[in-house]
Amino acid sequence: MPDSLKTKTQIEDTDNEIFISIVSIWEIDIKTSLGKLKMAIDFPSTINKIEENGFVLLPIFPENTVCVASLPFQLKDSFDRILIAQTIVEKLKIISKDDIYDTYGINWLW
Repeated sequence: MPDSLKTKTQIEDTDNEIFISIVSIWEIDIKTSLGKLKMAIDFPSTINKIEENGFVLLPIFPENTVCVASLPFQLKDSFDRILIAQTIVEKLKIISKDDIYDTYGINWLW
């Protein structure tokens, strides 16, 4: 089974609680505003769909920002760094196809 199919299966498993970081929502908003990302639905509808599908919005907590300060600088993208910190602090798995996450020793899948 391809990794992306395994990931899809885990997302669809109702026994798993799926978090979507507010950081990802923020990045989507910025990219759509700049015309770098096209969405099939408008931004407010995107947020509604997240909640309708039972996903949980993950806020940024102070502990996440403290963790960011301790991360090595292999990755300079601020969005990715806070996502890594959230993964570490909240003890979550992150979904990405970017293998840079191996550098940080976090739990990730794709």
